[in-house]
Amino acid sequence: MDKYSFLHSGELYDPNIEELMDEQQDYKMKLFEFNQSNPTEKNKREKLLEEMFAEFGEYSYIEPPLNANWGGKHVHIGEKVYANFNLTLVDDTNIYIGDYVMIGPNVVIISGNHPTSSHLRKKGLQYNQSVKIGNNVWIGSGTQILPGVEIGENSVIGAGSVVTKSIPANVVAVGNPCKVIREVEE
Repeated sequence: MDKYSFLHSGELYDPNIEELMDEQQDYKMKLFEFNQSNPTEKNKREKLLEEMFAEFGEYSYIEPPLNANWGGKHVHIGEKVYANFNLTLVDDTNIYIGDYVMIGPNVVIISGNHPTSSHLRKKGLQYNQSVKIGNNVWIGSGTQILPGVEIGENSVIGAGSVVTKSIPANVVAVGNPCKVIREVEE
């Protein structure tokens, strides 16, 4: 059993455990190296992404800079995924991104959450909820996807959307909060 299984349980925990922060720092160093790499160092970037992420599918690519508080450790990326620059992954627990997903610039995907109780927030506690993005999804630039959200396959999320609730498959959804406006047209 993973000694940090509490990260994936949905239960409250204290993220300031020294041992946990030390391990997190190791992943952040790989992320730093990725972001500092030269554009001509394609092989180095590919190798780092494979090391950093829980899964990193064939022919997938992320444009630097990338921000991730665990450096991608809890992120599962499918095949032929393209993420434009300034992707932010709050990957305190699993984030699943399917095959053939396109992610615009300045997208934020968040799996870490904090209690609404001010008493618990003062203690610095948090809990995590995984995010799942299906195959062949297009996420427009500047979108924010909140903890616990699932986006169904073939859906399109309009630029600047704030996705607070799950979105079904085969739809176009936009806005703040993000809402379905129509089915995807073939």
